[in-house]
Amino acid sequence: MLEWSTAAPAVSAAFLASIVEVVEAFTIVLVVATLRGWKPALLGTAAALGALAAVVVTLGPLLDRVPLTVLQLVIGVLLLLFGIGWLRKASLRAAGVIPLHDENAIFARESEHLGAEVRRQKTSQDWIAGIAAFKAVLLEGLEVIFIVIAVGAGRGLLWPASLGALAACMLVLAIGAFAHRPLARVPENTLKFGVGVMLSAFGVFWTGEGLGVEWPGHDLALIGLAAIFLAAGLAAARMVQLPKSEAMP
Repeated sequence: MLEWSTAAPAVSAAFLASIVEVVEAFTIVLVVATLRGWKPALLGTAAALGALAAVVVTLGPLLDRVPLTVLQLVIGVLLLLFGIGWLRKASLRAAGVIPLHDENAIFARESEHLGAEVRRQKTSQDWIAGIAAFKAVLLEGLEVIFIVIAVGAGRGLLWPASLGALAACMLVLAIGAFAHRPLARVPENTLKFGVGVMLSAFGVFWTGEGLGVEWPGHDLALIGLAAIFLAAGLAAARMVQLPKSEAMP
């Protein structure tokens, strides 16, 4: 039986990261539903979910054949790169160097883009809209799958991490179905900052595990690693922070 102290970091990382990805996918699906109706939006989403299910079914048996240390090392390096990328952008947004993520602005931009694409093409407009929903859900879903595998593989945490991702999906979809509008109030930059910290910590931890490092306190070392990345991210944001008059909106 898994201890909560072991499962909690994986569940939390998968949950928070999945919220960010699902919010972004939901915005595109909502654009499609608003412009062309729910039928192409739901068909595109269903097709993407089917493709993602096929990816999961294919990857499952393959992961069992990879030596644990190799899996930990490869996933650790990839996860570290992924997490550092999120943390870097979140720090720059917090410092005002690049603009904050705005779902309302994204909704307006994607609506304009999809409308222009529909006018330019002579094929079925619903087909184009369905493809847009399919691409959004597929790309964001692949990132969710990667995160779940990255934080759960090798320690028997795939199910807890998957449950965290599923809970995030259900939460975003429930709120989105009720609101029928982009989830602009989700503190996405704060979430990305936190997820960047957690994924970077997992990345260093798994890389060390793959290289045979004996972490002091074993899984508790994740807390120390997360604290280091949190301090580094906050310090970086403070170092490059622009005056309010120059900060991006």
